[in-house]
Amino acid sequence: MSSQPVGPSYYADFSGLEGLKKGVKADEPAAIRAAAQQFESLFTNMMLKSMREAKLGQGLGESQESDLYQDMYDQQLSLKMAQGKGIGLADMLVQQLTRNGAAKAAAGSTAAPAPLSGSTGSTGSSANAPSNADRISFVKTLEPYAEQAASQLGVSSDTLIAQAALETGWGQHIPAAGNGASSFNLFGIKAGSGWSGQAVSAQTTEYSQGSPSSIAQPFRAYSSVQQGVNDYVTLLQRGPNYKSALGTGDDVSAFANGLVQGGYATDPAYVEKLQATAASVKALRSPAGNAPLKILAGMPTTAGGESS
Repeated sequence: MSSQPVGPSYYADFSGLEGLKKGVKADEPAAIRAAAQQFESLFTNMMLKSMREAKLGQGLGESQESDLYQDMYDQQLSLKMAQGKGIGLADMLVQQLTRNGAAKAAAGSTAAPAPLSGSTGSTGSSANAPSNADRISFVKTLEPYAEQAASQLGVSSDTLIAQAALETGWGQHIPAAGNGASSFNLFGIKAGSGWSGQAVSAQTTEYSQGSPSSIAQPFRAYSSVQQGVNDYVTLLQRGPNYKSALGTGDDVSAFANGLVQGGYATDPAYVEKLQATAASVKALRSPAGNAPLKILAGMPTTAGGESS
């Protein structure tokens, strides 16, 4: 092994860590290798230091000055070892970081947020079950709107995303106009007699005494997702029937029961469906959300949503 010292600017220079971080985030192979070698050199140095401190007593000729020089030697030794094959830790880290970067790139290509558009299918239908990528895309697209609405209603954003997923089949069955234009109606709000805005007609399933029937119903239409979410928040805040649903926090059951009792949905299994969908949303939003999930396919509501 050569005795030529290694300059501190190589990869044990802490002032250069920021540059390494940027390179690793950009998945640059050279930066990944440098970061891994830096970690191995620090680990090796710590190991050598622990071994030195494990000695019994102080030998002849040892002093604070000799300890300082010993530390400097150990640092150079660990740097030089990491430059070569080292103890193999750097190679393992490079492999791991490279795999993680590839996995993130693949996830980003399949889970990019997509615009919420209308559907040619009927509201409440699950003929084309959404894929896991479809669900992830729907969740990511709706997240900022749900966070804002959740703070206004005093409920979990997971619950609101789940209700939108339940009402629209994860965005695949949003009521649409005859020309295919989306209504941006994510919460299945019907256009009753008190609605003076735009409306579209869509098939939905309603329950009467526990028996389902498919009928055409008018649904409110909006010019954007934001307008639709704002109207939904206003409906719950001002509707006297939904007061028990407000301020329920993470309690999905309490929120769903408040909606059902207020007449928002006629599906007798609405509470259970919303709970199951909320669990799926929570899993999708977790750090491991891109892993394969056992999510109930489709899961659009058969209740048709609020009518007012």
